[in-house]
Amino acid sequence: MPPSLSDAAGVFAALWRPRIDEALASSVARVPEGQLREACAHGLLGPGKRLRPLLVLASCEALGGKGADALPAAVAVEEVHAFSLIHDDLPCLDDDDERRGRPTVHVLYGEATALLAGDALLALALGTLADAGAAWSPRAVARLAEATWSGLVPGQVLDLEARLPDARADLEEIHLLKTGRLMEAACVLGGLVAGGEGSSLESLALYGRDLGLAFQLADDLIDAEMPGEDPTSWLWVHGREATLAAGEAAVARAVAMAETLGSQVLSDMAHAAFHRRV
Repeated sequence: MPPSLSDAAGVFAALWRPRIDEALASSVARVPEGQLREACAHGLLGPGKRLRPLLVLASCEALGGKGADALPAAVAVEEVHAFSLIHDDLPCLDDDDERRGRPTVHVLYGEATALLAGDALLALALGTLADAGAAWSPRAVARLAEATWSGLVPGQVLDLEARLPDARADLEEIHLLKTGRLMEAACVLGGLVAGGEGSSLESLALYGRDLGLAFQLADDLIDAEMPGEDPTSWLWVHGREATLAAGEAAVARAVAMAETLGSQVLSDMAHAAFHRRV
């Protein structure tokens, strides 16, 4: 996150990123040693913004909780994110050979191992939450599972259907399901760890939903120079000005929610999510 755009979020990320990476490494070490663990680690521990686990920690602190208490939830959310990326990269879905400058899991370890690595990370995520043994654990398991089976997965189905001839895609629904629902869950999980209830959790959910939409619209803008037509790209369907306007509107809504929670970190993270370059 560029410091000029998000001073508070940049400081927050610098503080927590090493601890998140350490916790992720400890968690994936629970997978039996061998090629499966190597494939899981490649998909989970590679370079990345760690935005979703940072959202868990920032949301927890926004409601007065301790970030350290939310580390298991942060790890679980990133494990679900990694599972989704490993599967999305498979030839039967997006068929990507590279992610963040590195070969994708199926390129290095084969399609079968990549499929199983994604399965393992999803199960590991739910186990990580359950093993926390805290009062918030059951609700966190349910919320993260729901974000997967009613958000990530249906969003990918809609994405595939949108690429069929003569399809009419609801791009906002696709973006909110594929990207927004997991970010929404990340924020709510942080709130649950802090003991949040009612309106505070709803504010976090609304914030995460709009941040997810802004993040995906930024992706569409970043991918603008890629060749070919993309029926699931807001930019390709609606044009640059409409994409910029939709992104700024989503950021404004997210910032308004962050302000109701009194969190400068969440506010800065919303700005950074849309105005990033990578």
